[in-house]
Amino acid sequence: MNNNDNWEEDEEDDEEDMEFSRNYFLAKELTSSVKKSKHKITDIDVVDEQELRDASLQIQPKHENEIAVLMDSYTSMYPEWLLSLRCGFALLMYGFGSKKALIEDFASTTLTEYSVVVINGYLQAINLKQVLIALAELLCDQLKAKRKVSGRQPFNTQSMEDLLTFLYEAEVEDTDSFVCVVIHNIDGPGLRDSETQQYLARLASCTHIRIVASIDHVNAPLFWDKNMAHTQFNWCWYHVPTFAPYKVEGMFYPLILAHGSASQSVKTAAIVLQSLTPNAQSVFKVLAEYQISHPDEGMPISDLYSVCRERFLVSNQVTLNSHLTEFKDHELVKTKRQSDGQDCLHIPLTTDALQKVLLEIS
Repeated sequence: MNNNDNWEEDEEDDEEDMEFSRNYFLAKELTSSVKKSKHKITDIDVVDEQELRDASLQIQPKHENEIAVLMDSYTSMYPEWLLSLRCGFALLMYGFGSKKALIEDFASTTLTEYSVVVINGYLQAINLKQVLIALAELLCDQLKAKRKVSGRQPFNTQSMEDLLTFLYEAEVEDTDSFVCVVIHNIDGPGLRDSETQQYLARLASCTHIRIVASIDHVNAPLFWDKNMAHTQFNWCWYHVPTFAPYKVEGMFYPLILAHGSASQSVKTAAIVLQSLTPNAQSVFKVLAEYQISHPDEGMPISDLYSVCRERFLVSNQVTLNSHLTEFKDHELVKTKRQSDGQDCLHIPLTTDALQKVLLEIS
């Protein structure tokens, strides 16, 4: 009797398996018979980027009174933050909302006795070496005031390793003295790679350097291992949600629901160029004027060098190359190889946009 029961149970299991198999293949047939849509994402009619940004500016802020009370509570924490910096910690601000205005207010009201260098990590490209050069020059000025430094090789000719070594070994008599590096969005696109984070961690471990940074990406802490987070950066975490819109940070990110507009490209290019040296701007003008008069061809690097040398903008090819590297880092200039094998420079903007950029920086 037991054998018959077992046989019937096995038969029922087999039937269930067969039914499952039939349903599986039936579902596959039905799926394959359904016609696929020919619509594509590129067919979506989206608004112009500038229109979308203008509309976003019209959004009325809410809960202003509550946010004001919240910001006042952060202001009362400024002495605690300063004490943390003096004790050798770095400050890491996290929480929803832009923390740019909060950190800048802290620096301008509480760090008045200290030198402050700002890194805008939300930019697409950051020249970290220029930051290290600026820090080295600040510390060098302090050492010169104490007559503790003799003639040195110019900092702009030194390597990253040499600059970090100088910053690490610099001896300032006042042990409470430091240079504060403010990093808006240390998790930004221009600082996300592992090598840059390693350099920043080594910078933070220098005796007379303090870091005040903000993060917004949920996975930002994954940038750092235990040694970097607790020993080199030596973070002191502060949860400071501001609920403020990311107006400045968002300027440098393309909006998902909008086409990139020419006016936005002009604005971004102008902002980047205005942050460069007058000589770099003049070199860019030479290239731009050539492209406007020769819209269908790029400018050979040798021709650019000849014109810039005649106008006393550069003294050698190395100087020109450093300007071109800056342009390429900020995606202002691209290199194209002509059919004859010669490398030519091209600015990825229309003639109209290029003329507007020249007017902006004139």
